[in-house]
Amino acid sequence: MNQILVTKKLYITPELKRKKKIYKFDFLLSVFLVCILISFCIYAEYARNRDEQVSQEILANMNLTEDTTVADSNVLIAVLDDAEQTAELNSESQEEIKNANKTIQTTQSGYRYSTIATINIPKINVEYPILDGETDSVEETEALLKISPTKFWGPEPNEVGNFCIVGHNYRNTRFFSKVPTLENGDIIEITDLTGKTINYRVYNKYTVDPTDVSCTSQLTNENKEVTLITCTNDSQHRVIVKAREV
Repeated sequence: MNQILVTKKLYITPELKRKKKIYKFDFLLSVFLVCILISFCIYAEYARNRDEQVSQEILANMNLTEDTTVADSNVLIAVLDDAEQTAELNSESQEEIKNANKTIQTTQSGYRYSTIATINIPKINVEYPILDGETDSVEETEALLKISPTKFWGPEPNEVGNFCIVGHNYRNTRFFSKVPTLENGDIIEITDLTGKTINYRVYNKYTVDPTDVSCTSQLTNENKEVTLITCTNDSQHRVIVKAREV
């Protein structure tokens, strides 16, 4: 007996056509969005590499003159009996060197800033210039943070008080990304514009809410301290690393 194979004919209805168009549109939209996301990631990485290069160029071009003026003044100071005059000579000579080595630069967005010191953290292979803006506005700070770690609060580098430095955590090896891995006992080196380097030893590390600025307190009992501020990896809190002069 012959068997007759019957194939059910598929009819293309208007509803099926409409669904097909929707699926096609959704697919193309998904591909477009993925391309946009990839392009954004590539550009963000390019921008970070460019900012890293700018920071290293600033570091390479810094002209840190040794404090020879201070050394020469010490010879004269040896024959002076007035302690106040001795301190004044030291202070004036240091200020002259700092001013001579300070250069004003401008960001692409028009903010003016100067480089006031360098930071070196051997354990995590960090070495960057420390920037300081003219106005200390939020917008200015954000612009400077794209270039390098920036002064947030406190005295001049290597002076009595709490010198606070803020830097981005890009969750890689750039800027302050590795700062959260620091531990008590690790060394932070700050070199000011006179060429003087002071070592600071980490003695505390903790996290706070973004609005908590208690870490910037200047109550240091006449000690020289450094505070590093960056984000946690999820950007929900701030990592605070405190260090004191060795």
